[in-house]
Amino acid sequence: MKKFSRRTLLKSAAAIGALAPAGVFAPAIAQNKPLKIGILAPRSGIAASAGLNGIYAAQWTVEKFNAAGGIAGRKVELVIEDETSPKDTIERFSKLVQQENVDHVQGIVSTGVGLALGPVVEEARALTIFWDGTTQDGVVEKLPNPKYLFKSTDNECEAVMSSLLAVKYWKGKFKRIAGINPDYSYGRNNMAAFVAILKRFNIEHEVVTEQWPKVGTMDLTSHVAALQAAKPDLIFSSLLFADLPVFMKQAHAAGLTQSAKLVFPAAGWQQTALKKEFTPEGMLFGCNTLSFDNPKASATAKEFVAWYHDKHNDYPNWEADRAYFSLISYKQAYEKAAKAKGGTPSTDDIAQAMVGLEVESLGGKGGWRKDHIADQTFVQGLTTHKNKYDFVTLGEQQDTMYSTELQKPAGADFWEWIKTANFKV
Repeated sequence: MKKFSRRTLLKSAAAIGALAPAGVFAPAIAQNKPLKIGILAPRSGIAASAGLNGIYAAQWTVEKFNAAGGIAGRKVELVIEDETSPKDTIERFSKLVQQENVDHVQGIVSTGVGLALGPVVEEARALTIFWDGTTQDGVVEKLPNPKYLFKSTDNECEAVMSSLLAVKYWKGKFKRIAGINPDYSYGRNNMAAFVAILKRFNIEHEVVTEQWPKVGTMDLTSHVAALQAAKPDLIFSSLLFADLPVFMKQAHAAGLTQSAKLVFPAAGWQQTALKKEFTPEGMLFGCNTLSFDNPKASATAKEFVAWYHDKHNDYPNWEADRAYFSLISYKQAYEKAAKAKGGTPSTDDIAQAMVGLEVESLGGKGGWRKDHIADQTFVQGLTTHKNKYDFVTLGEQQDTMYSTELQKPAGADFWEWIKTANFKV
């Protein structure tokens, strides 16, 4: 494939847009053509588990759509490309839009990629939904008024929820806190959010150590030793890649899982790797927007989990929900726009229909704000060994919160919002 610079891509996308307004095509031809949906997701590297969860869910969902007549009578085809570095992912986005002529693009797990890709999406005028990516630089939104891009919930939602639950369950039961978080904006912002919420609720505390391993670091012995020496009452961690099970094994061997309360807002990405032998009961555990064994799950969610286990001998994490949420949102927006228009909708029609849309996803209700940021249902709880698996799950009491309680309103400053938000604990 020819290598494009970002500047070249922007120019070529703009030129295409000028020659052929988005979504304008002959209705008769459009009705006979399948809808092509491009997927950009990691299939290798540290985020492969998340990417593959999303891809598998997308494939299952499209099979369901097509068995029921497709989207507005059109069959759906997936065209899958890898999400890797920002530069290479932008080039693959170009391939999907310009060469594969997809009708819609979705995917993106990394906010670093999403931040770079966002302006390109707008220039290309290609309706795109990010599964997990945002256009945040830290906690600051850099693309506040997109027209064609729809983004995940804010990165900090799960950290805010875990912080609130730590206050709810353990107020007065800890003072010395420690952190071990990945050394990039997600990890640093999550730890800072935890401390900010403790201050908001006047929780007396002392940060005794903060450990910042580089993303993907698999030798965590020095970090574990530092935590052990600090003797914390509570450890907060937003580790979420393959380094998380490694940390849990080493922390267990050092006695940390028995001596400290554990708050892990993003552990659900590695749930099936967190075996009972080294992962304790009673840790605060975040499944983000999907707990695969939720006793209150919908019939559709139960059907998907059973299919996933039968097909892949594993259980899905929240990226599967994000893919389903994106696809069901697109389907409903497309069909809403088609009904309103009385024919094939344009890209602009579909984008407008997305705003304010409410859907039922695998993990619960979701929807789209006016600023094109998602709202979804988050689930967390305390771990238990009382299950049929060799790994921990949430107990019967699974806490759920809607993201309207967990993310800043449009245009708000995150840190100022924490000081004034009407939190419920």
